Amino acid sequence: MAIFELRTYTLKVSKVQDYLELYHREAMAIHTGHLGQPVGWWQSEIGVLNQIVMLWRYESLADREQRRATLMADPAWLAFLPKTADYIERMETRILKAAFFSPMQ
Repeated sequence: MAIFELRTYTLKVSKVQDYLELYHREAMAIHTGHLGQPVGWWQSEIGVLNQIVMLWRYESLADREQRRATLMADPAWLAFLPKTADYIERMETRILKAAFFSPMQ
């Protein structure tokens, strides 16, 4: 059964668009090359502001661990990470397991 990783990044005020542009330009191809295509990416409009939320799907925790290990071994990804320090205030991740009746299995 698949698992989902919900990642929420709280960005500094007025930095959401700049971060998204930087990520799209420099890191998206690297990221998706290792993790696959995300289920989705969103940015907050109402509620807690200055957040981006992404949802990733994996076949299992072992699959996630293996994919993230290859990502973290990629020199291009490691070169990108320091560039995010001026944007991100907080990072959160949750691992979710779909209920047996969920349409997202």
